[in-house]
Amino acid sequence: MSVETLPLDEKAAQRGFLFALSAYLLWGVLPFYMKAVAHIPAIEVVAHRVVWSVPVAGALLVWLGRTGDIGRALRTPRTLLMGMLTAALITINWCIYVWAIAAGRTLETALGYYINPLFSVFLGAVLLGERLSRAQKLAIALTVVAVAIMTWETGGLPWVSIALAVSWAFYALFKKTLPIGPAQGFFLEVLLLAVPALGYIIWVEATGSGHFGDYGMADVWLLAAAGLATAVPLILYANGAKLLRLSTIGIMQYIAPTIIFFIAVLAFHEPFSSERAVAFALIWAALAIYSWSMLAGRTRN
Repeated sequence: MSVETLPLDEKAAQRGFLFALSAYLLWGVLPFYMKAVAHIPAIEVVAHRVVWSVPVAGALLVWLGRTGDIGRALRTPRTLLMGMLTAALITINWCIYVWAIAAGRTLETALGYYINPLFSVFLGAVLLGERLSRAQKLAIALTVVAVAIMTWETGGLPWVSIALAVSWAFYALFKKTLPIGPAQGFFLEVLLLAVPALGYIIWVEATGSGHFGDYGMADVWLLAAAGLATAVPLILYANGAKLLRLSTIGIMQYIAPTIIFFIAVLAFHEPFSSERAVAFALIWAALAIYSWSMLAGRTRN
């Protein structure tokens, strides 16, 4: 059956799948970009991610004709405060991620994004009173064991993984409370962050420690590309999520950390001990159990 003869809902699902797949593939290979800017301080990279995302996200809103939503959001104190909260959480997540790639801890970022959906389920049970199935409880228990093994192997908590999972889970939770669309919400976040980010960039350039022009054109182009590297996958994901079932998105979210895992081991040659292999095996088993329970629930419904 050709695409032209598919029902409208199936066409929408196909478009949504391609949007989401593109987003997860871009997120998966993002460590290569982050490795290219590893010589630049993480906070400076994040500042450029913010500033250069503003025109990209703004252009999308102009094209969609939704700029009025931003004006209303800026005049609504509750929306503004929630936007500040989600902006702070995404900044924390970005800073940890950028620093971890530069520090040779890419495997820990992969583990963090594997843990994230299971932590979100745990968060829903604790904060929202959602009931956990036996399979979900088992998946969470296996995750706890995996984190314990990583703690024993490294001599301390895998804080990068935990911080990434926690910050992203809370970001997603509070993002749902924003009474505007995902594209408008992202623009609101980077708009709120743009003033301090631009101020920081001007300060480091004035003091001679900035990398936008002081260390050659390569850094200029790399930092300018931060907006596209940040905004494009987020926009693709937002459009895909609107057209797909939550369970489909739930399964697809493992694509990015899987790519990151292989990049860390095969391209960046990060150490992968037998203890780490056991920990990741437990995480994969937990995700398989969680995914099975989610798909089984969908079939029953």
